[in-house]
Amino acid sequence: MPERLFDESVLRKLNRLMLVANKVRAGVMKGERRSARRGTSLEFADYRNYTRGDDLRRVDWNVFARLDRPFIKLFEEEEDLSVYLLLDGSASMDWPREGAEPAQHKFRFAQRVMAGLGYIALGTGDALTLTALVGDSTGAANPVWGPHRGRGRSMELLDFVAALQPTGPLDLNAALRDFALRTTRPGLCILISDLLAPGGFHDGLAALQSVGHEVAAIHVLSPDEVDPPLAGDLQLIDVETGMAQDVTVDLAMRDLYVNRLLAWRDSIARQCLKRGIHYVTVETSTAWETLILFELRRMGLIH
Repeated sequence: MPERLFDESVLRKLNRLMLVANKVRAGVMKGERRSARRGTSLEFADYRNYTRGDDLRRVDWNVFARLDRPFIKLFEEEEDLSVYLLLDGSASMDWPREGAEPAQHKFRFAQRVMAGLGYIALGTGDALTLTALVGDSTGAANPVWGPHRGRGRSMELLDFVAALQPTGPLDLNAALRDFALRTTRPGLCILISDLLAPGGFHDGLAALQSVGHEVAAIHVLSPDEVDPPLAGDLQLIDVETGMAQDVTVDLAMRDLYVNRLLAWRDSIARQCLKRGIHYVTVETSTAWETLILFELRRMGLIH
């Protein structure tokens, strides 16, 4: 993770964005980003940027006079949006390991996306929780940060994300089901993963939906996984299990691989569309900010 995650131009663009949920159930959200019903507690919690439609009586005019920017006061019981960002921390995300641009590393790319989305959520006063789904073989608990609110937590967010490391195999279905059982408030739940899970992941995504989350999956692959530069007699080694497989790769085999990968991604897209899950696939050769500033806005996850 580079020391300077955002340059100034990207930072200014992220400051103008907000995450949107339109399907969160259990009465927490009413089809818009925030509920119209306000909390009754008078205990001050934080500020967030003013957005069109907010009650002007809630603007802190003293802050406006000093900064020339409107901010809304938040109180403990206000129903903001809960945002859950899940990062696949399995060993398959630790790729490519050699000979590629650092920016094209899947886990580093996913870290930047997580940090960017988290920065947006903090800036708009949402309740943000970050979770890394670590490899099963470690025996360690999933690292969790949050829930936190407010742009003042931004450096803590970046430090947490920068410290994460991919390791070991991961049962993604089981990890997602466990996360669903542990969350108590429905919200917008975004998974960032390569989805290379032998046991699958659709049941885990369904478990997230079953507890009321609006679910999105950001499918991250490196360019050499989409179009591998391989030929000849090879021994392929699974980076998670260490299992080896001898193969002979010729032009016909490469074409078969590429076609099956495209069919796999198309199948995921169809399944997600059928279940009302947001799905986007991205190669790490794409700038991470392009994913946030264009693709996720096009999907309606970001305004």
